[in-house]
Amino acid sequence: MVDKELLSRKLSRLRSYLQELKNAEDIDWEKYRSEIRARAFVERYLHLAIEEIVDIANHLVSFYRWREPTGYRDLFLILREHGIISEENLATFQNMASFRNMLVHRYESIDNELVFGFFKTRLDDFELFITLVIKWVEMRKG
Repeated sequence: MVDKELLSRKLSRLRSYLQELKNAEDIDWEKYRSEIRARAFVERYLHLAIEEIVDIANHLVSFYRWREPTGYRDLFLILREHGIISEENLATFQNMASFRNMLVHRYESIDNELVFGFFKTRLDDFELFITLVIKWVEMRKG
């Protein structure tokens, strides 16, 4: 059985980051575009949330001794192979991994419109991940 205490802490942190992002309703496009602090907040909290998802995925892969991932995108393929995420949701999480790389490595420069769009339209993807992981863990109990 997966380390439920560790998983619970990771999910709690993920929920916390997600809540901070959701509470940032005052950050509209104009504020995001013009204020470095708003951009830094959004970029950092998105990065933290994605890192938590990656950590959870890595924990599951390591705990169950599934095959070694070749990268972050492959990590989500492994979760699909083991029924945690569906084929339908695979691209969502693989794209999240690519988005994380763009944030971390700042390839040339960050596309503000892309980051702002992710912030305003993709937060439900984090909720979906939480739901899928909890559902999978609960199913394994029985």
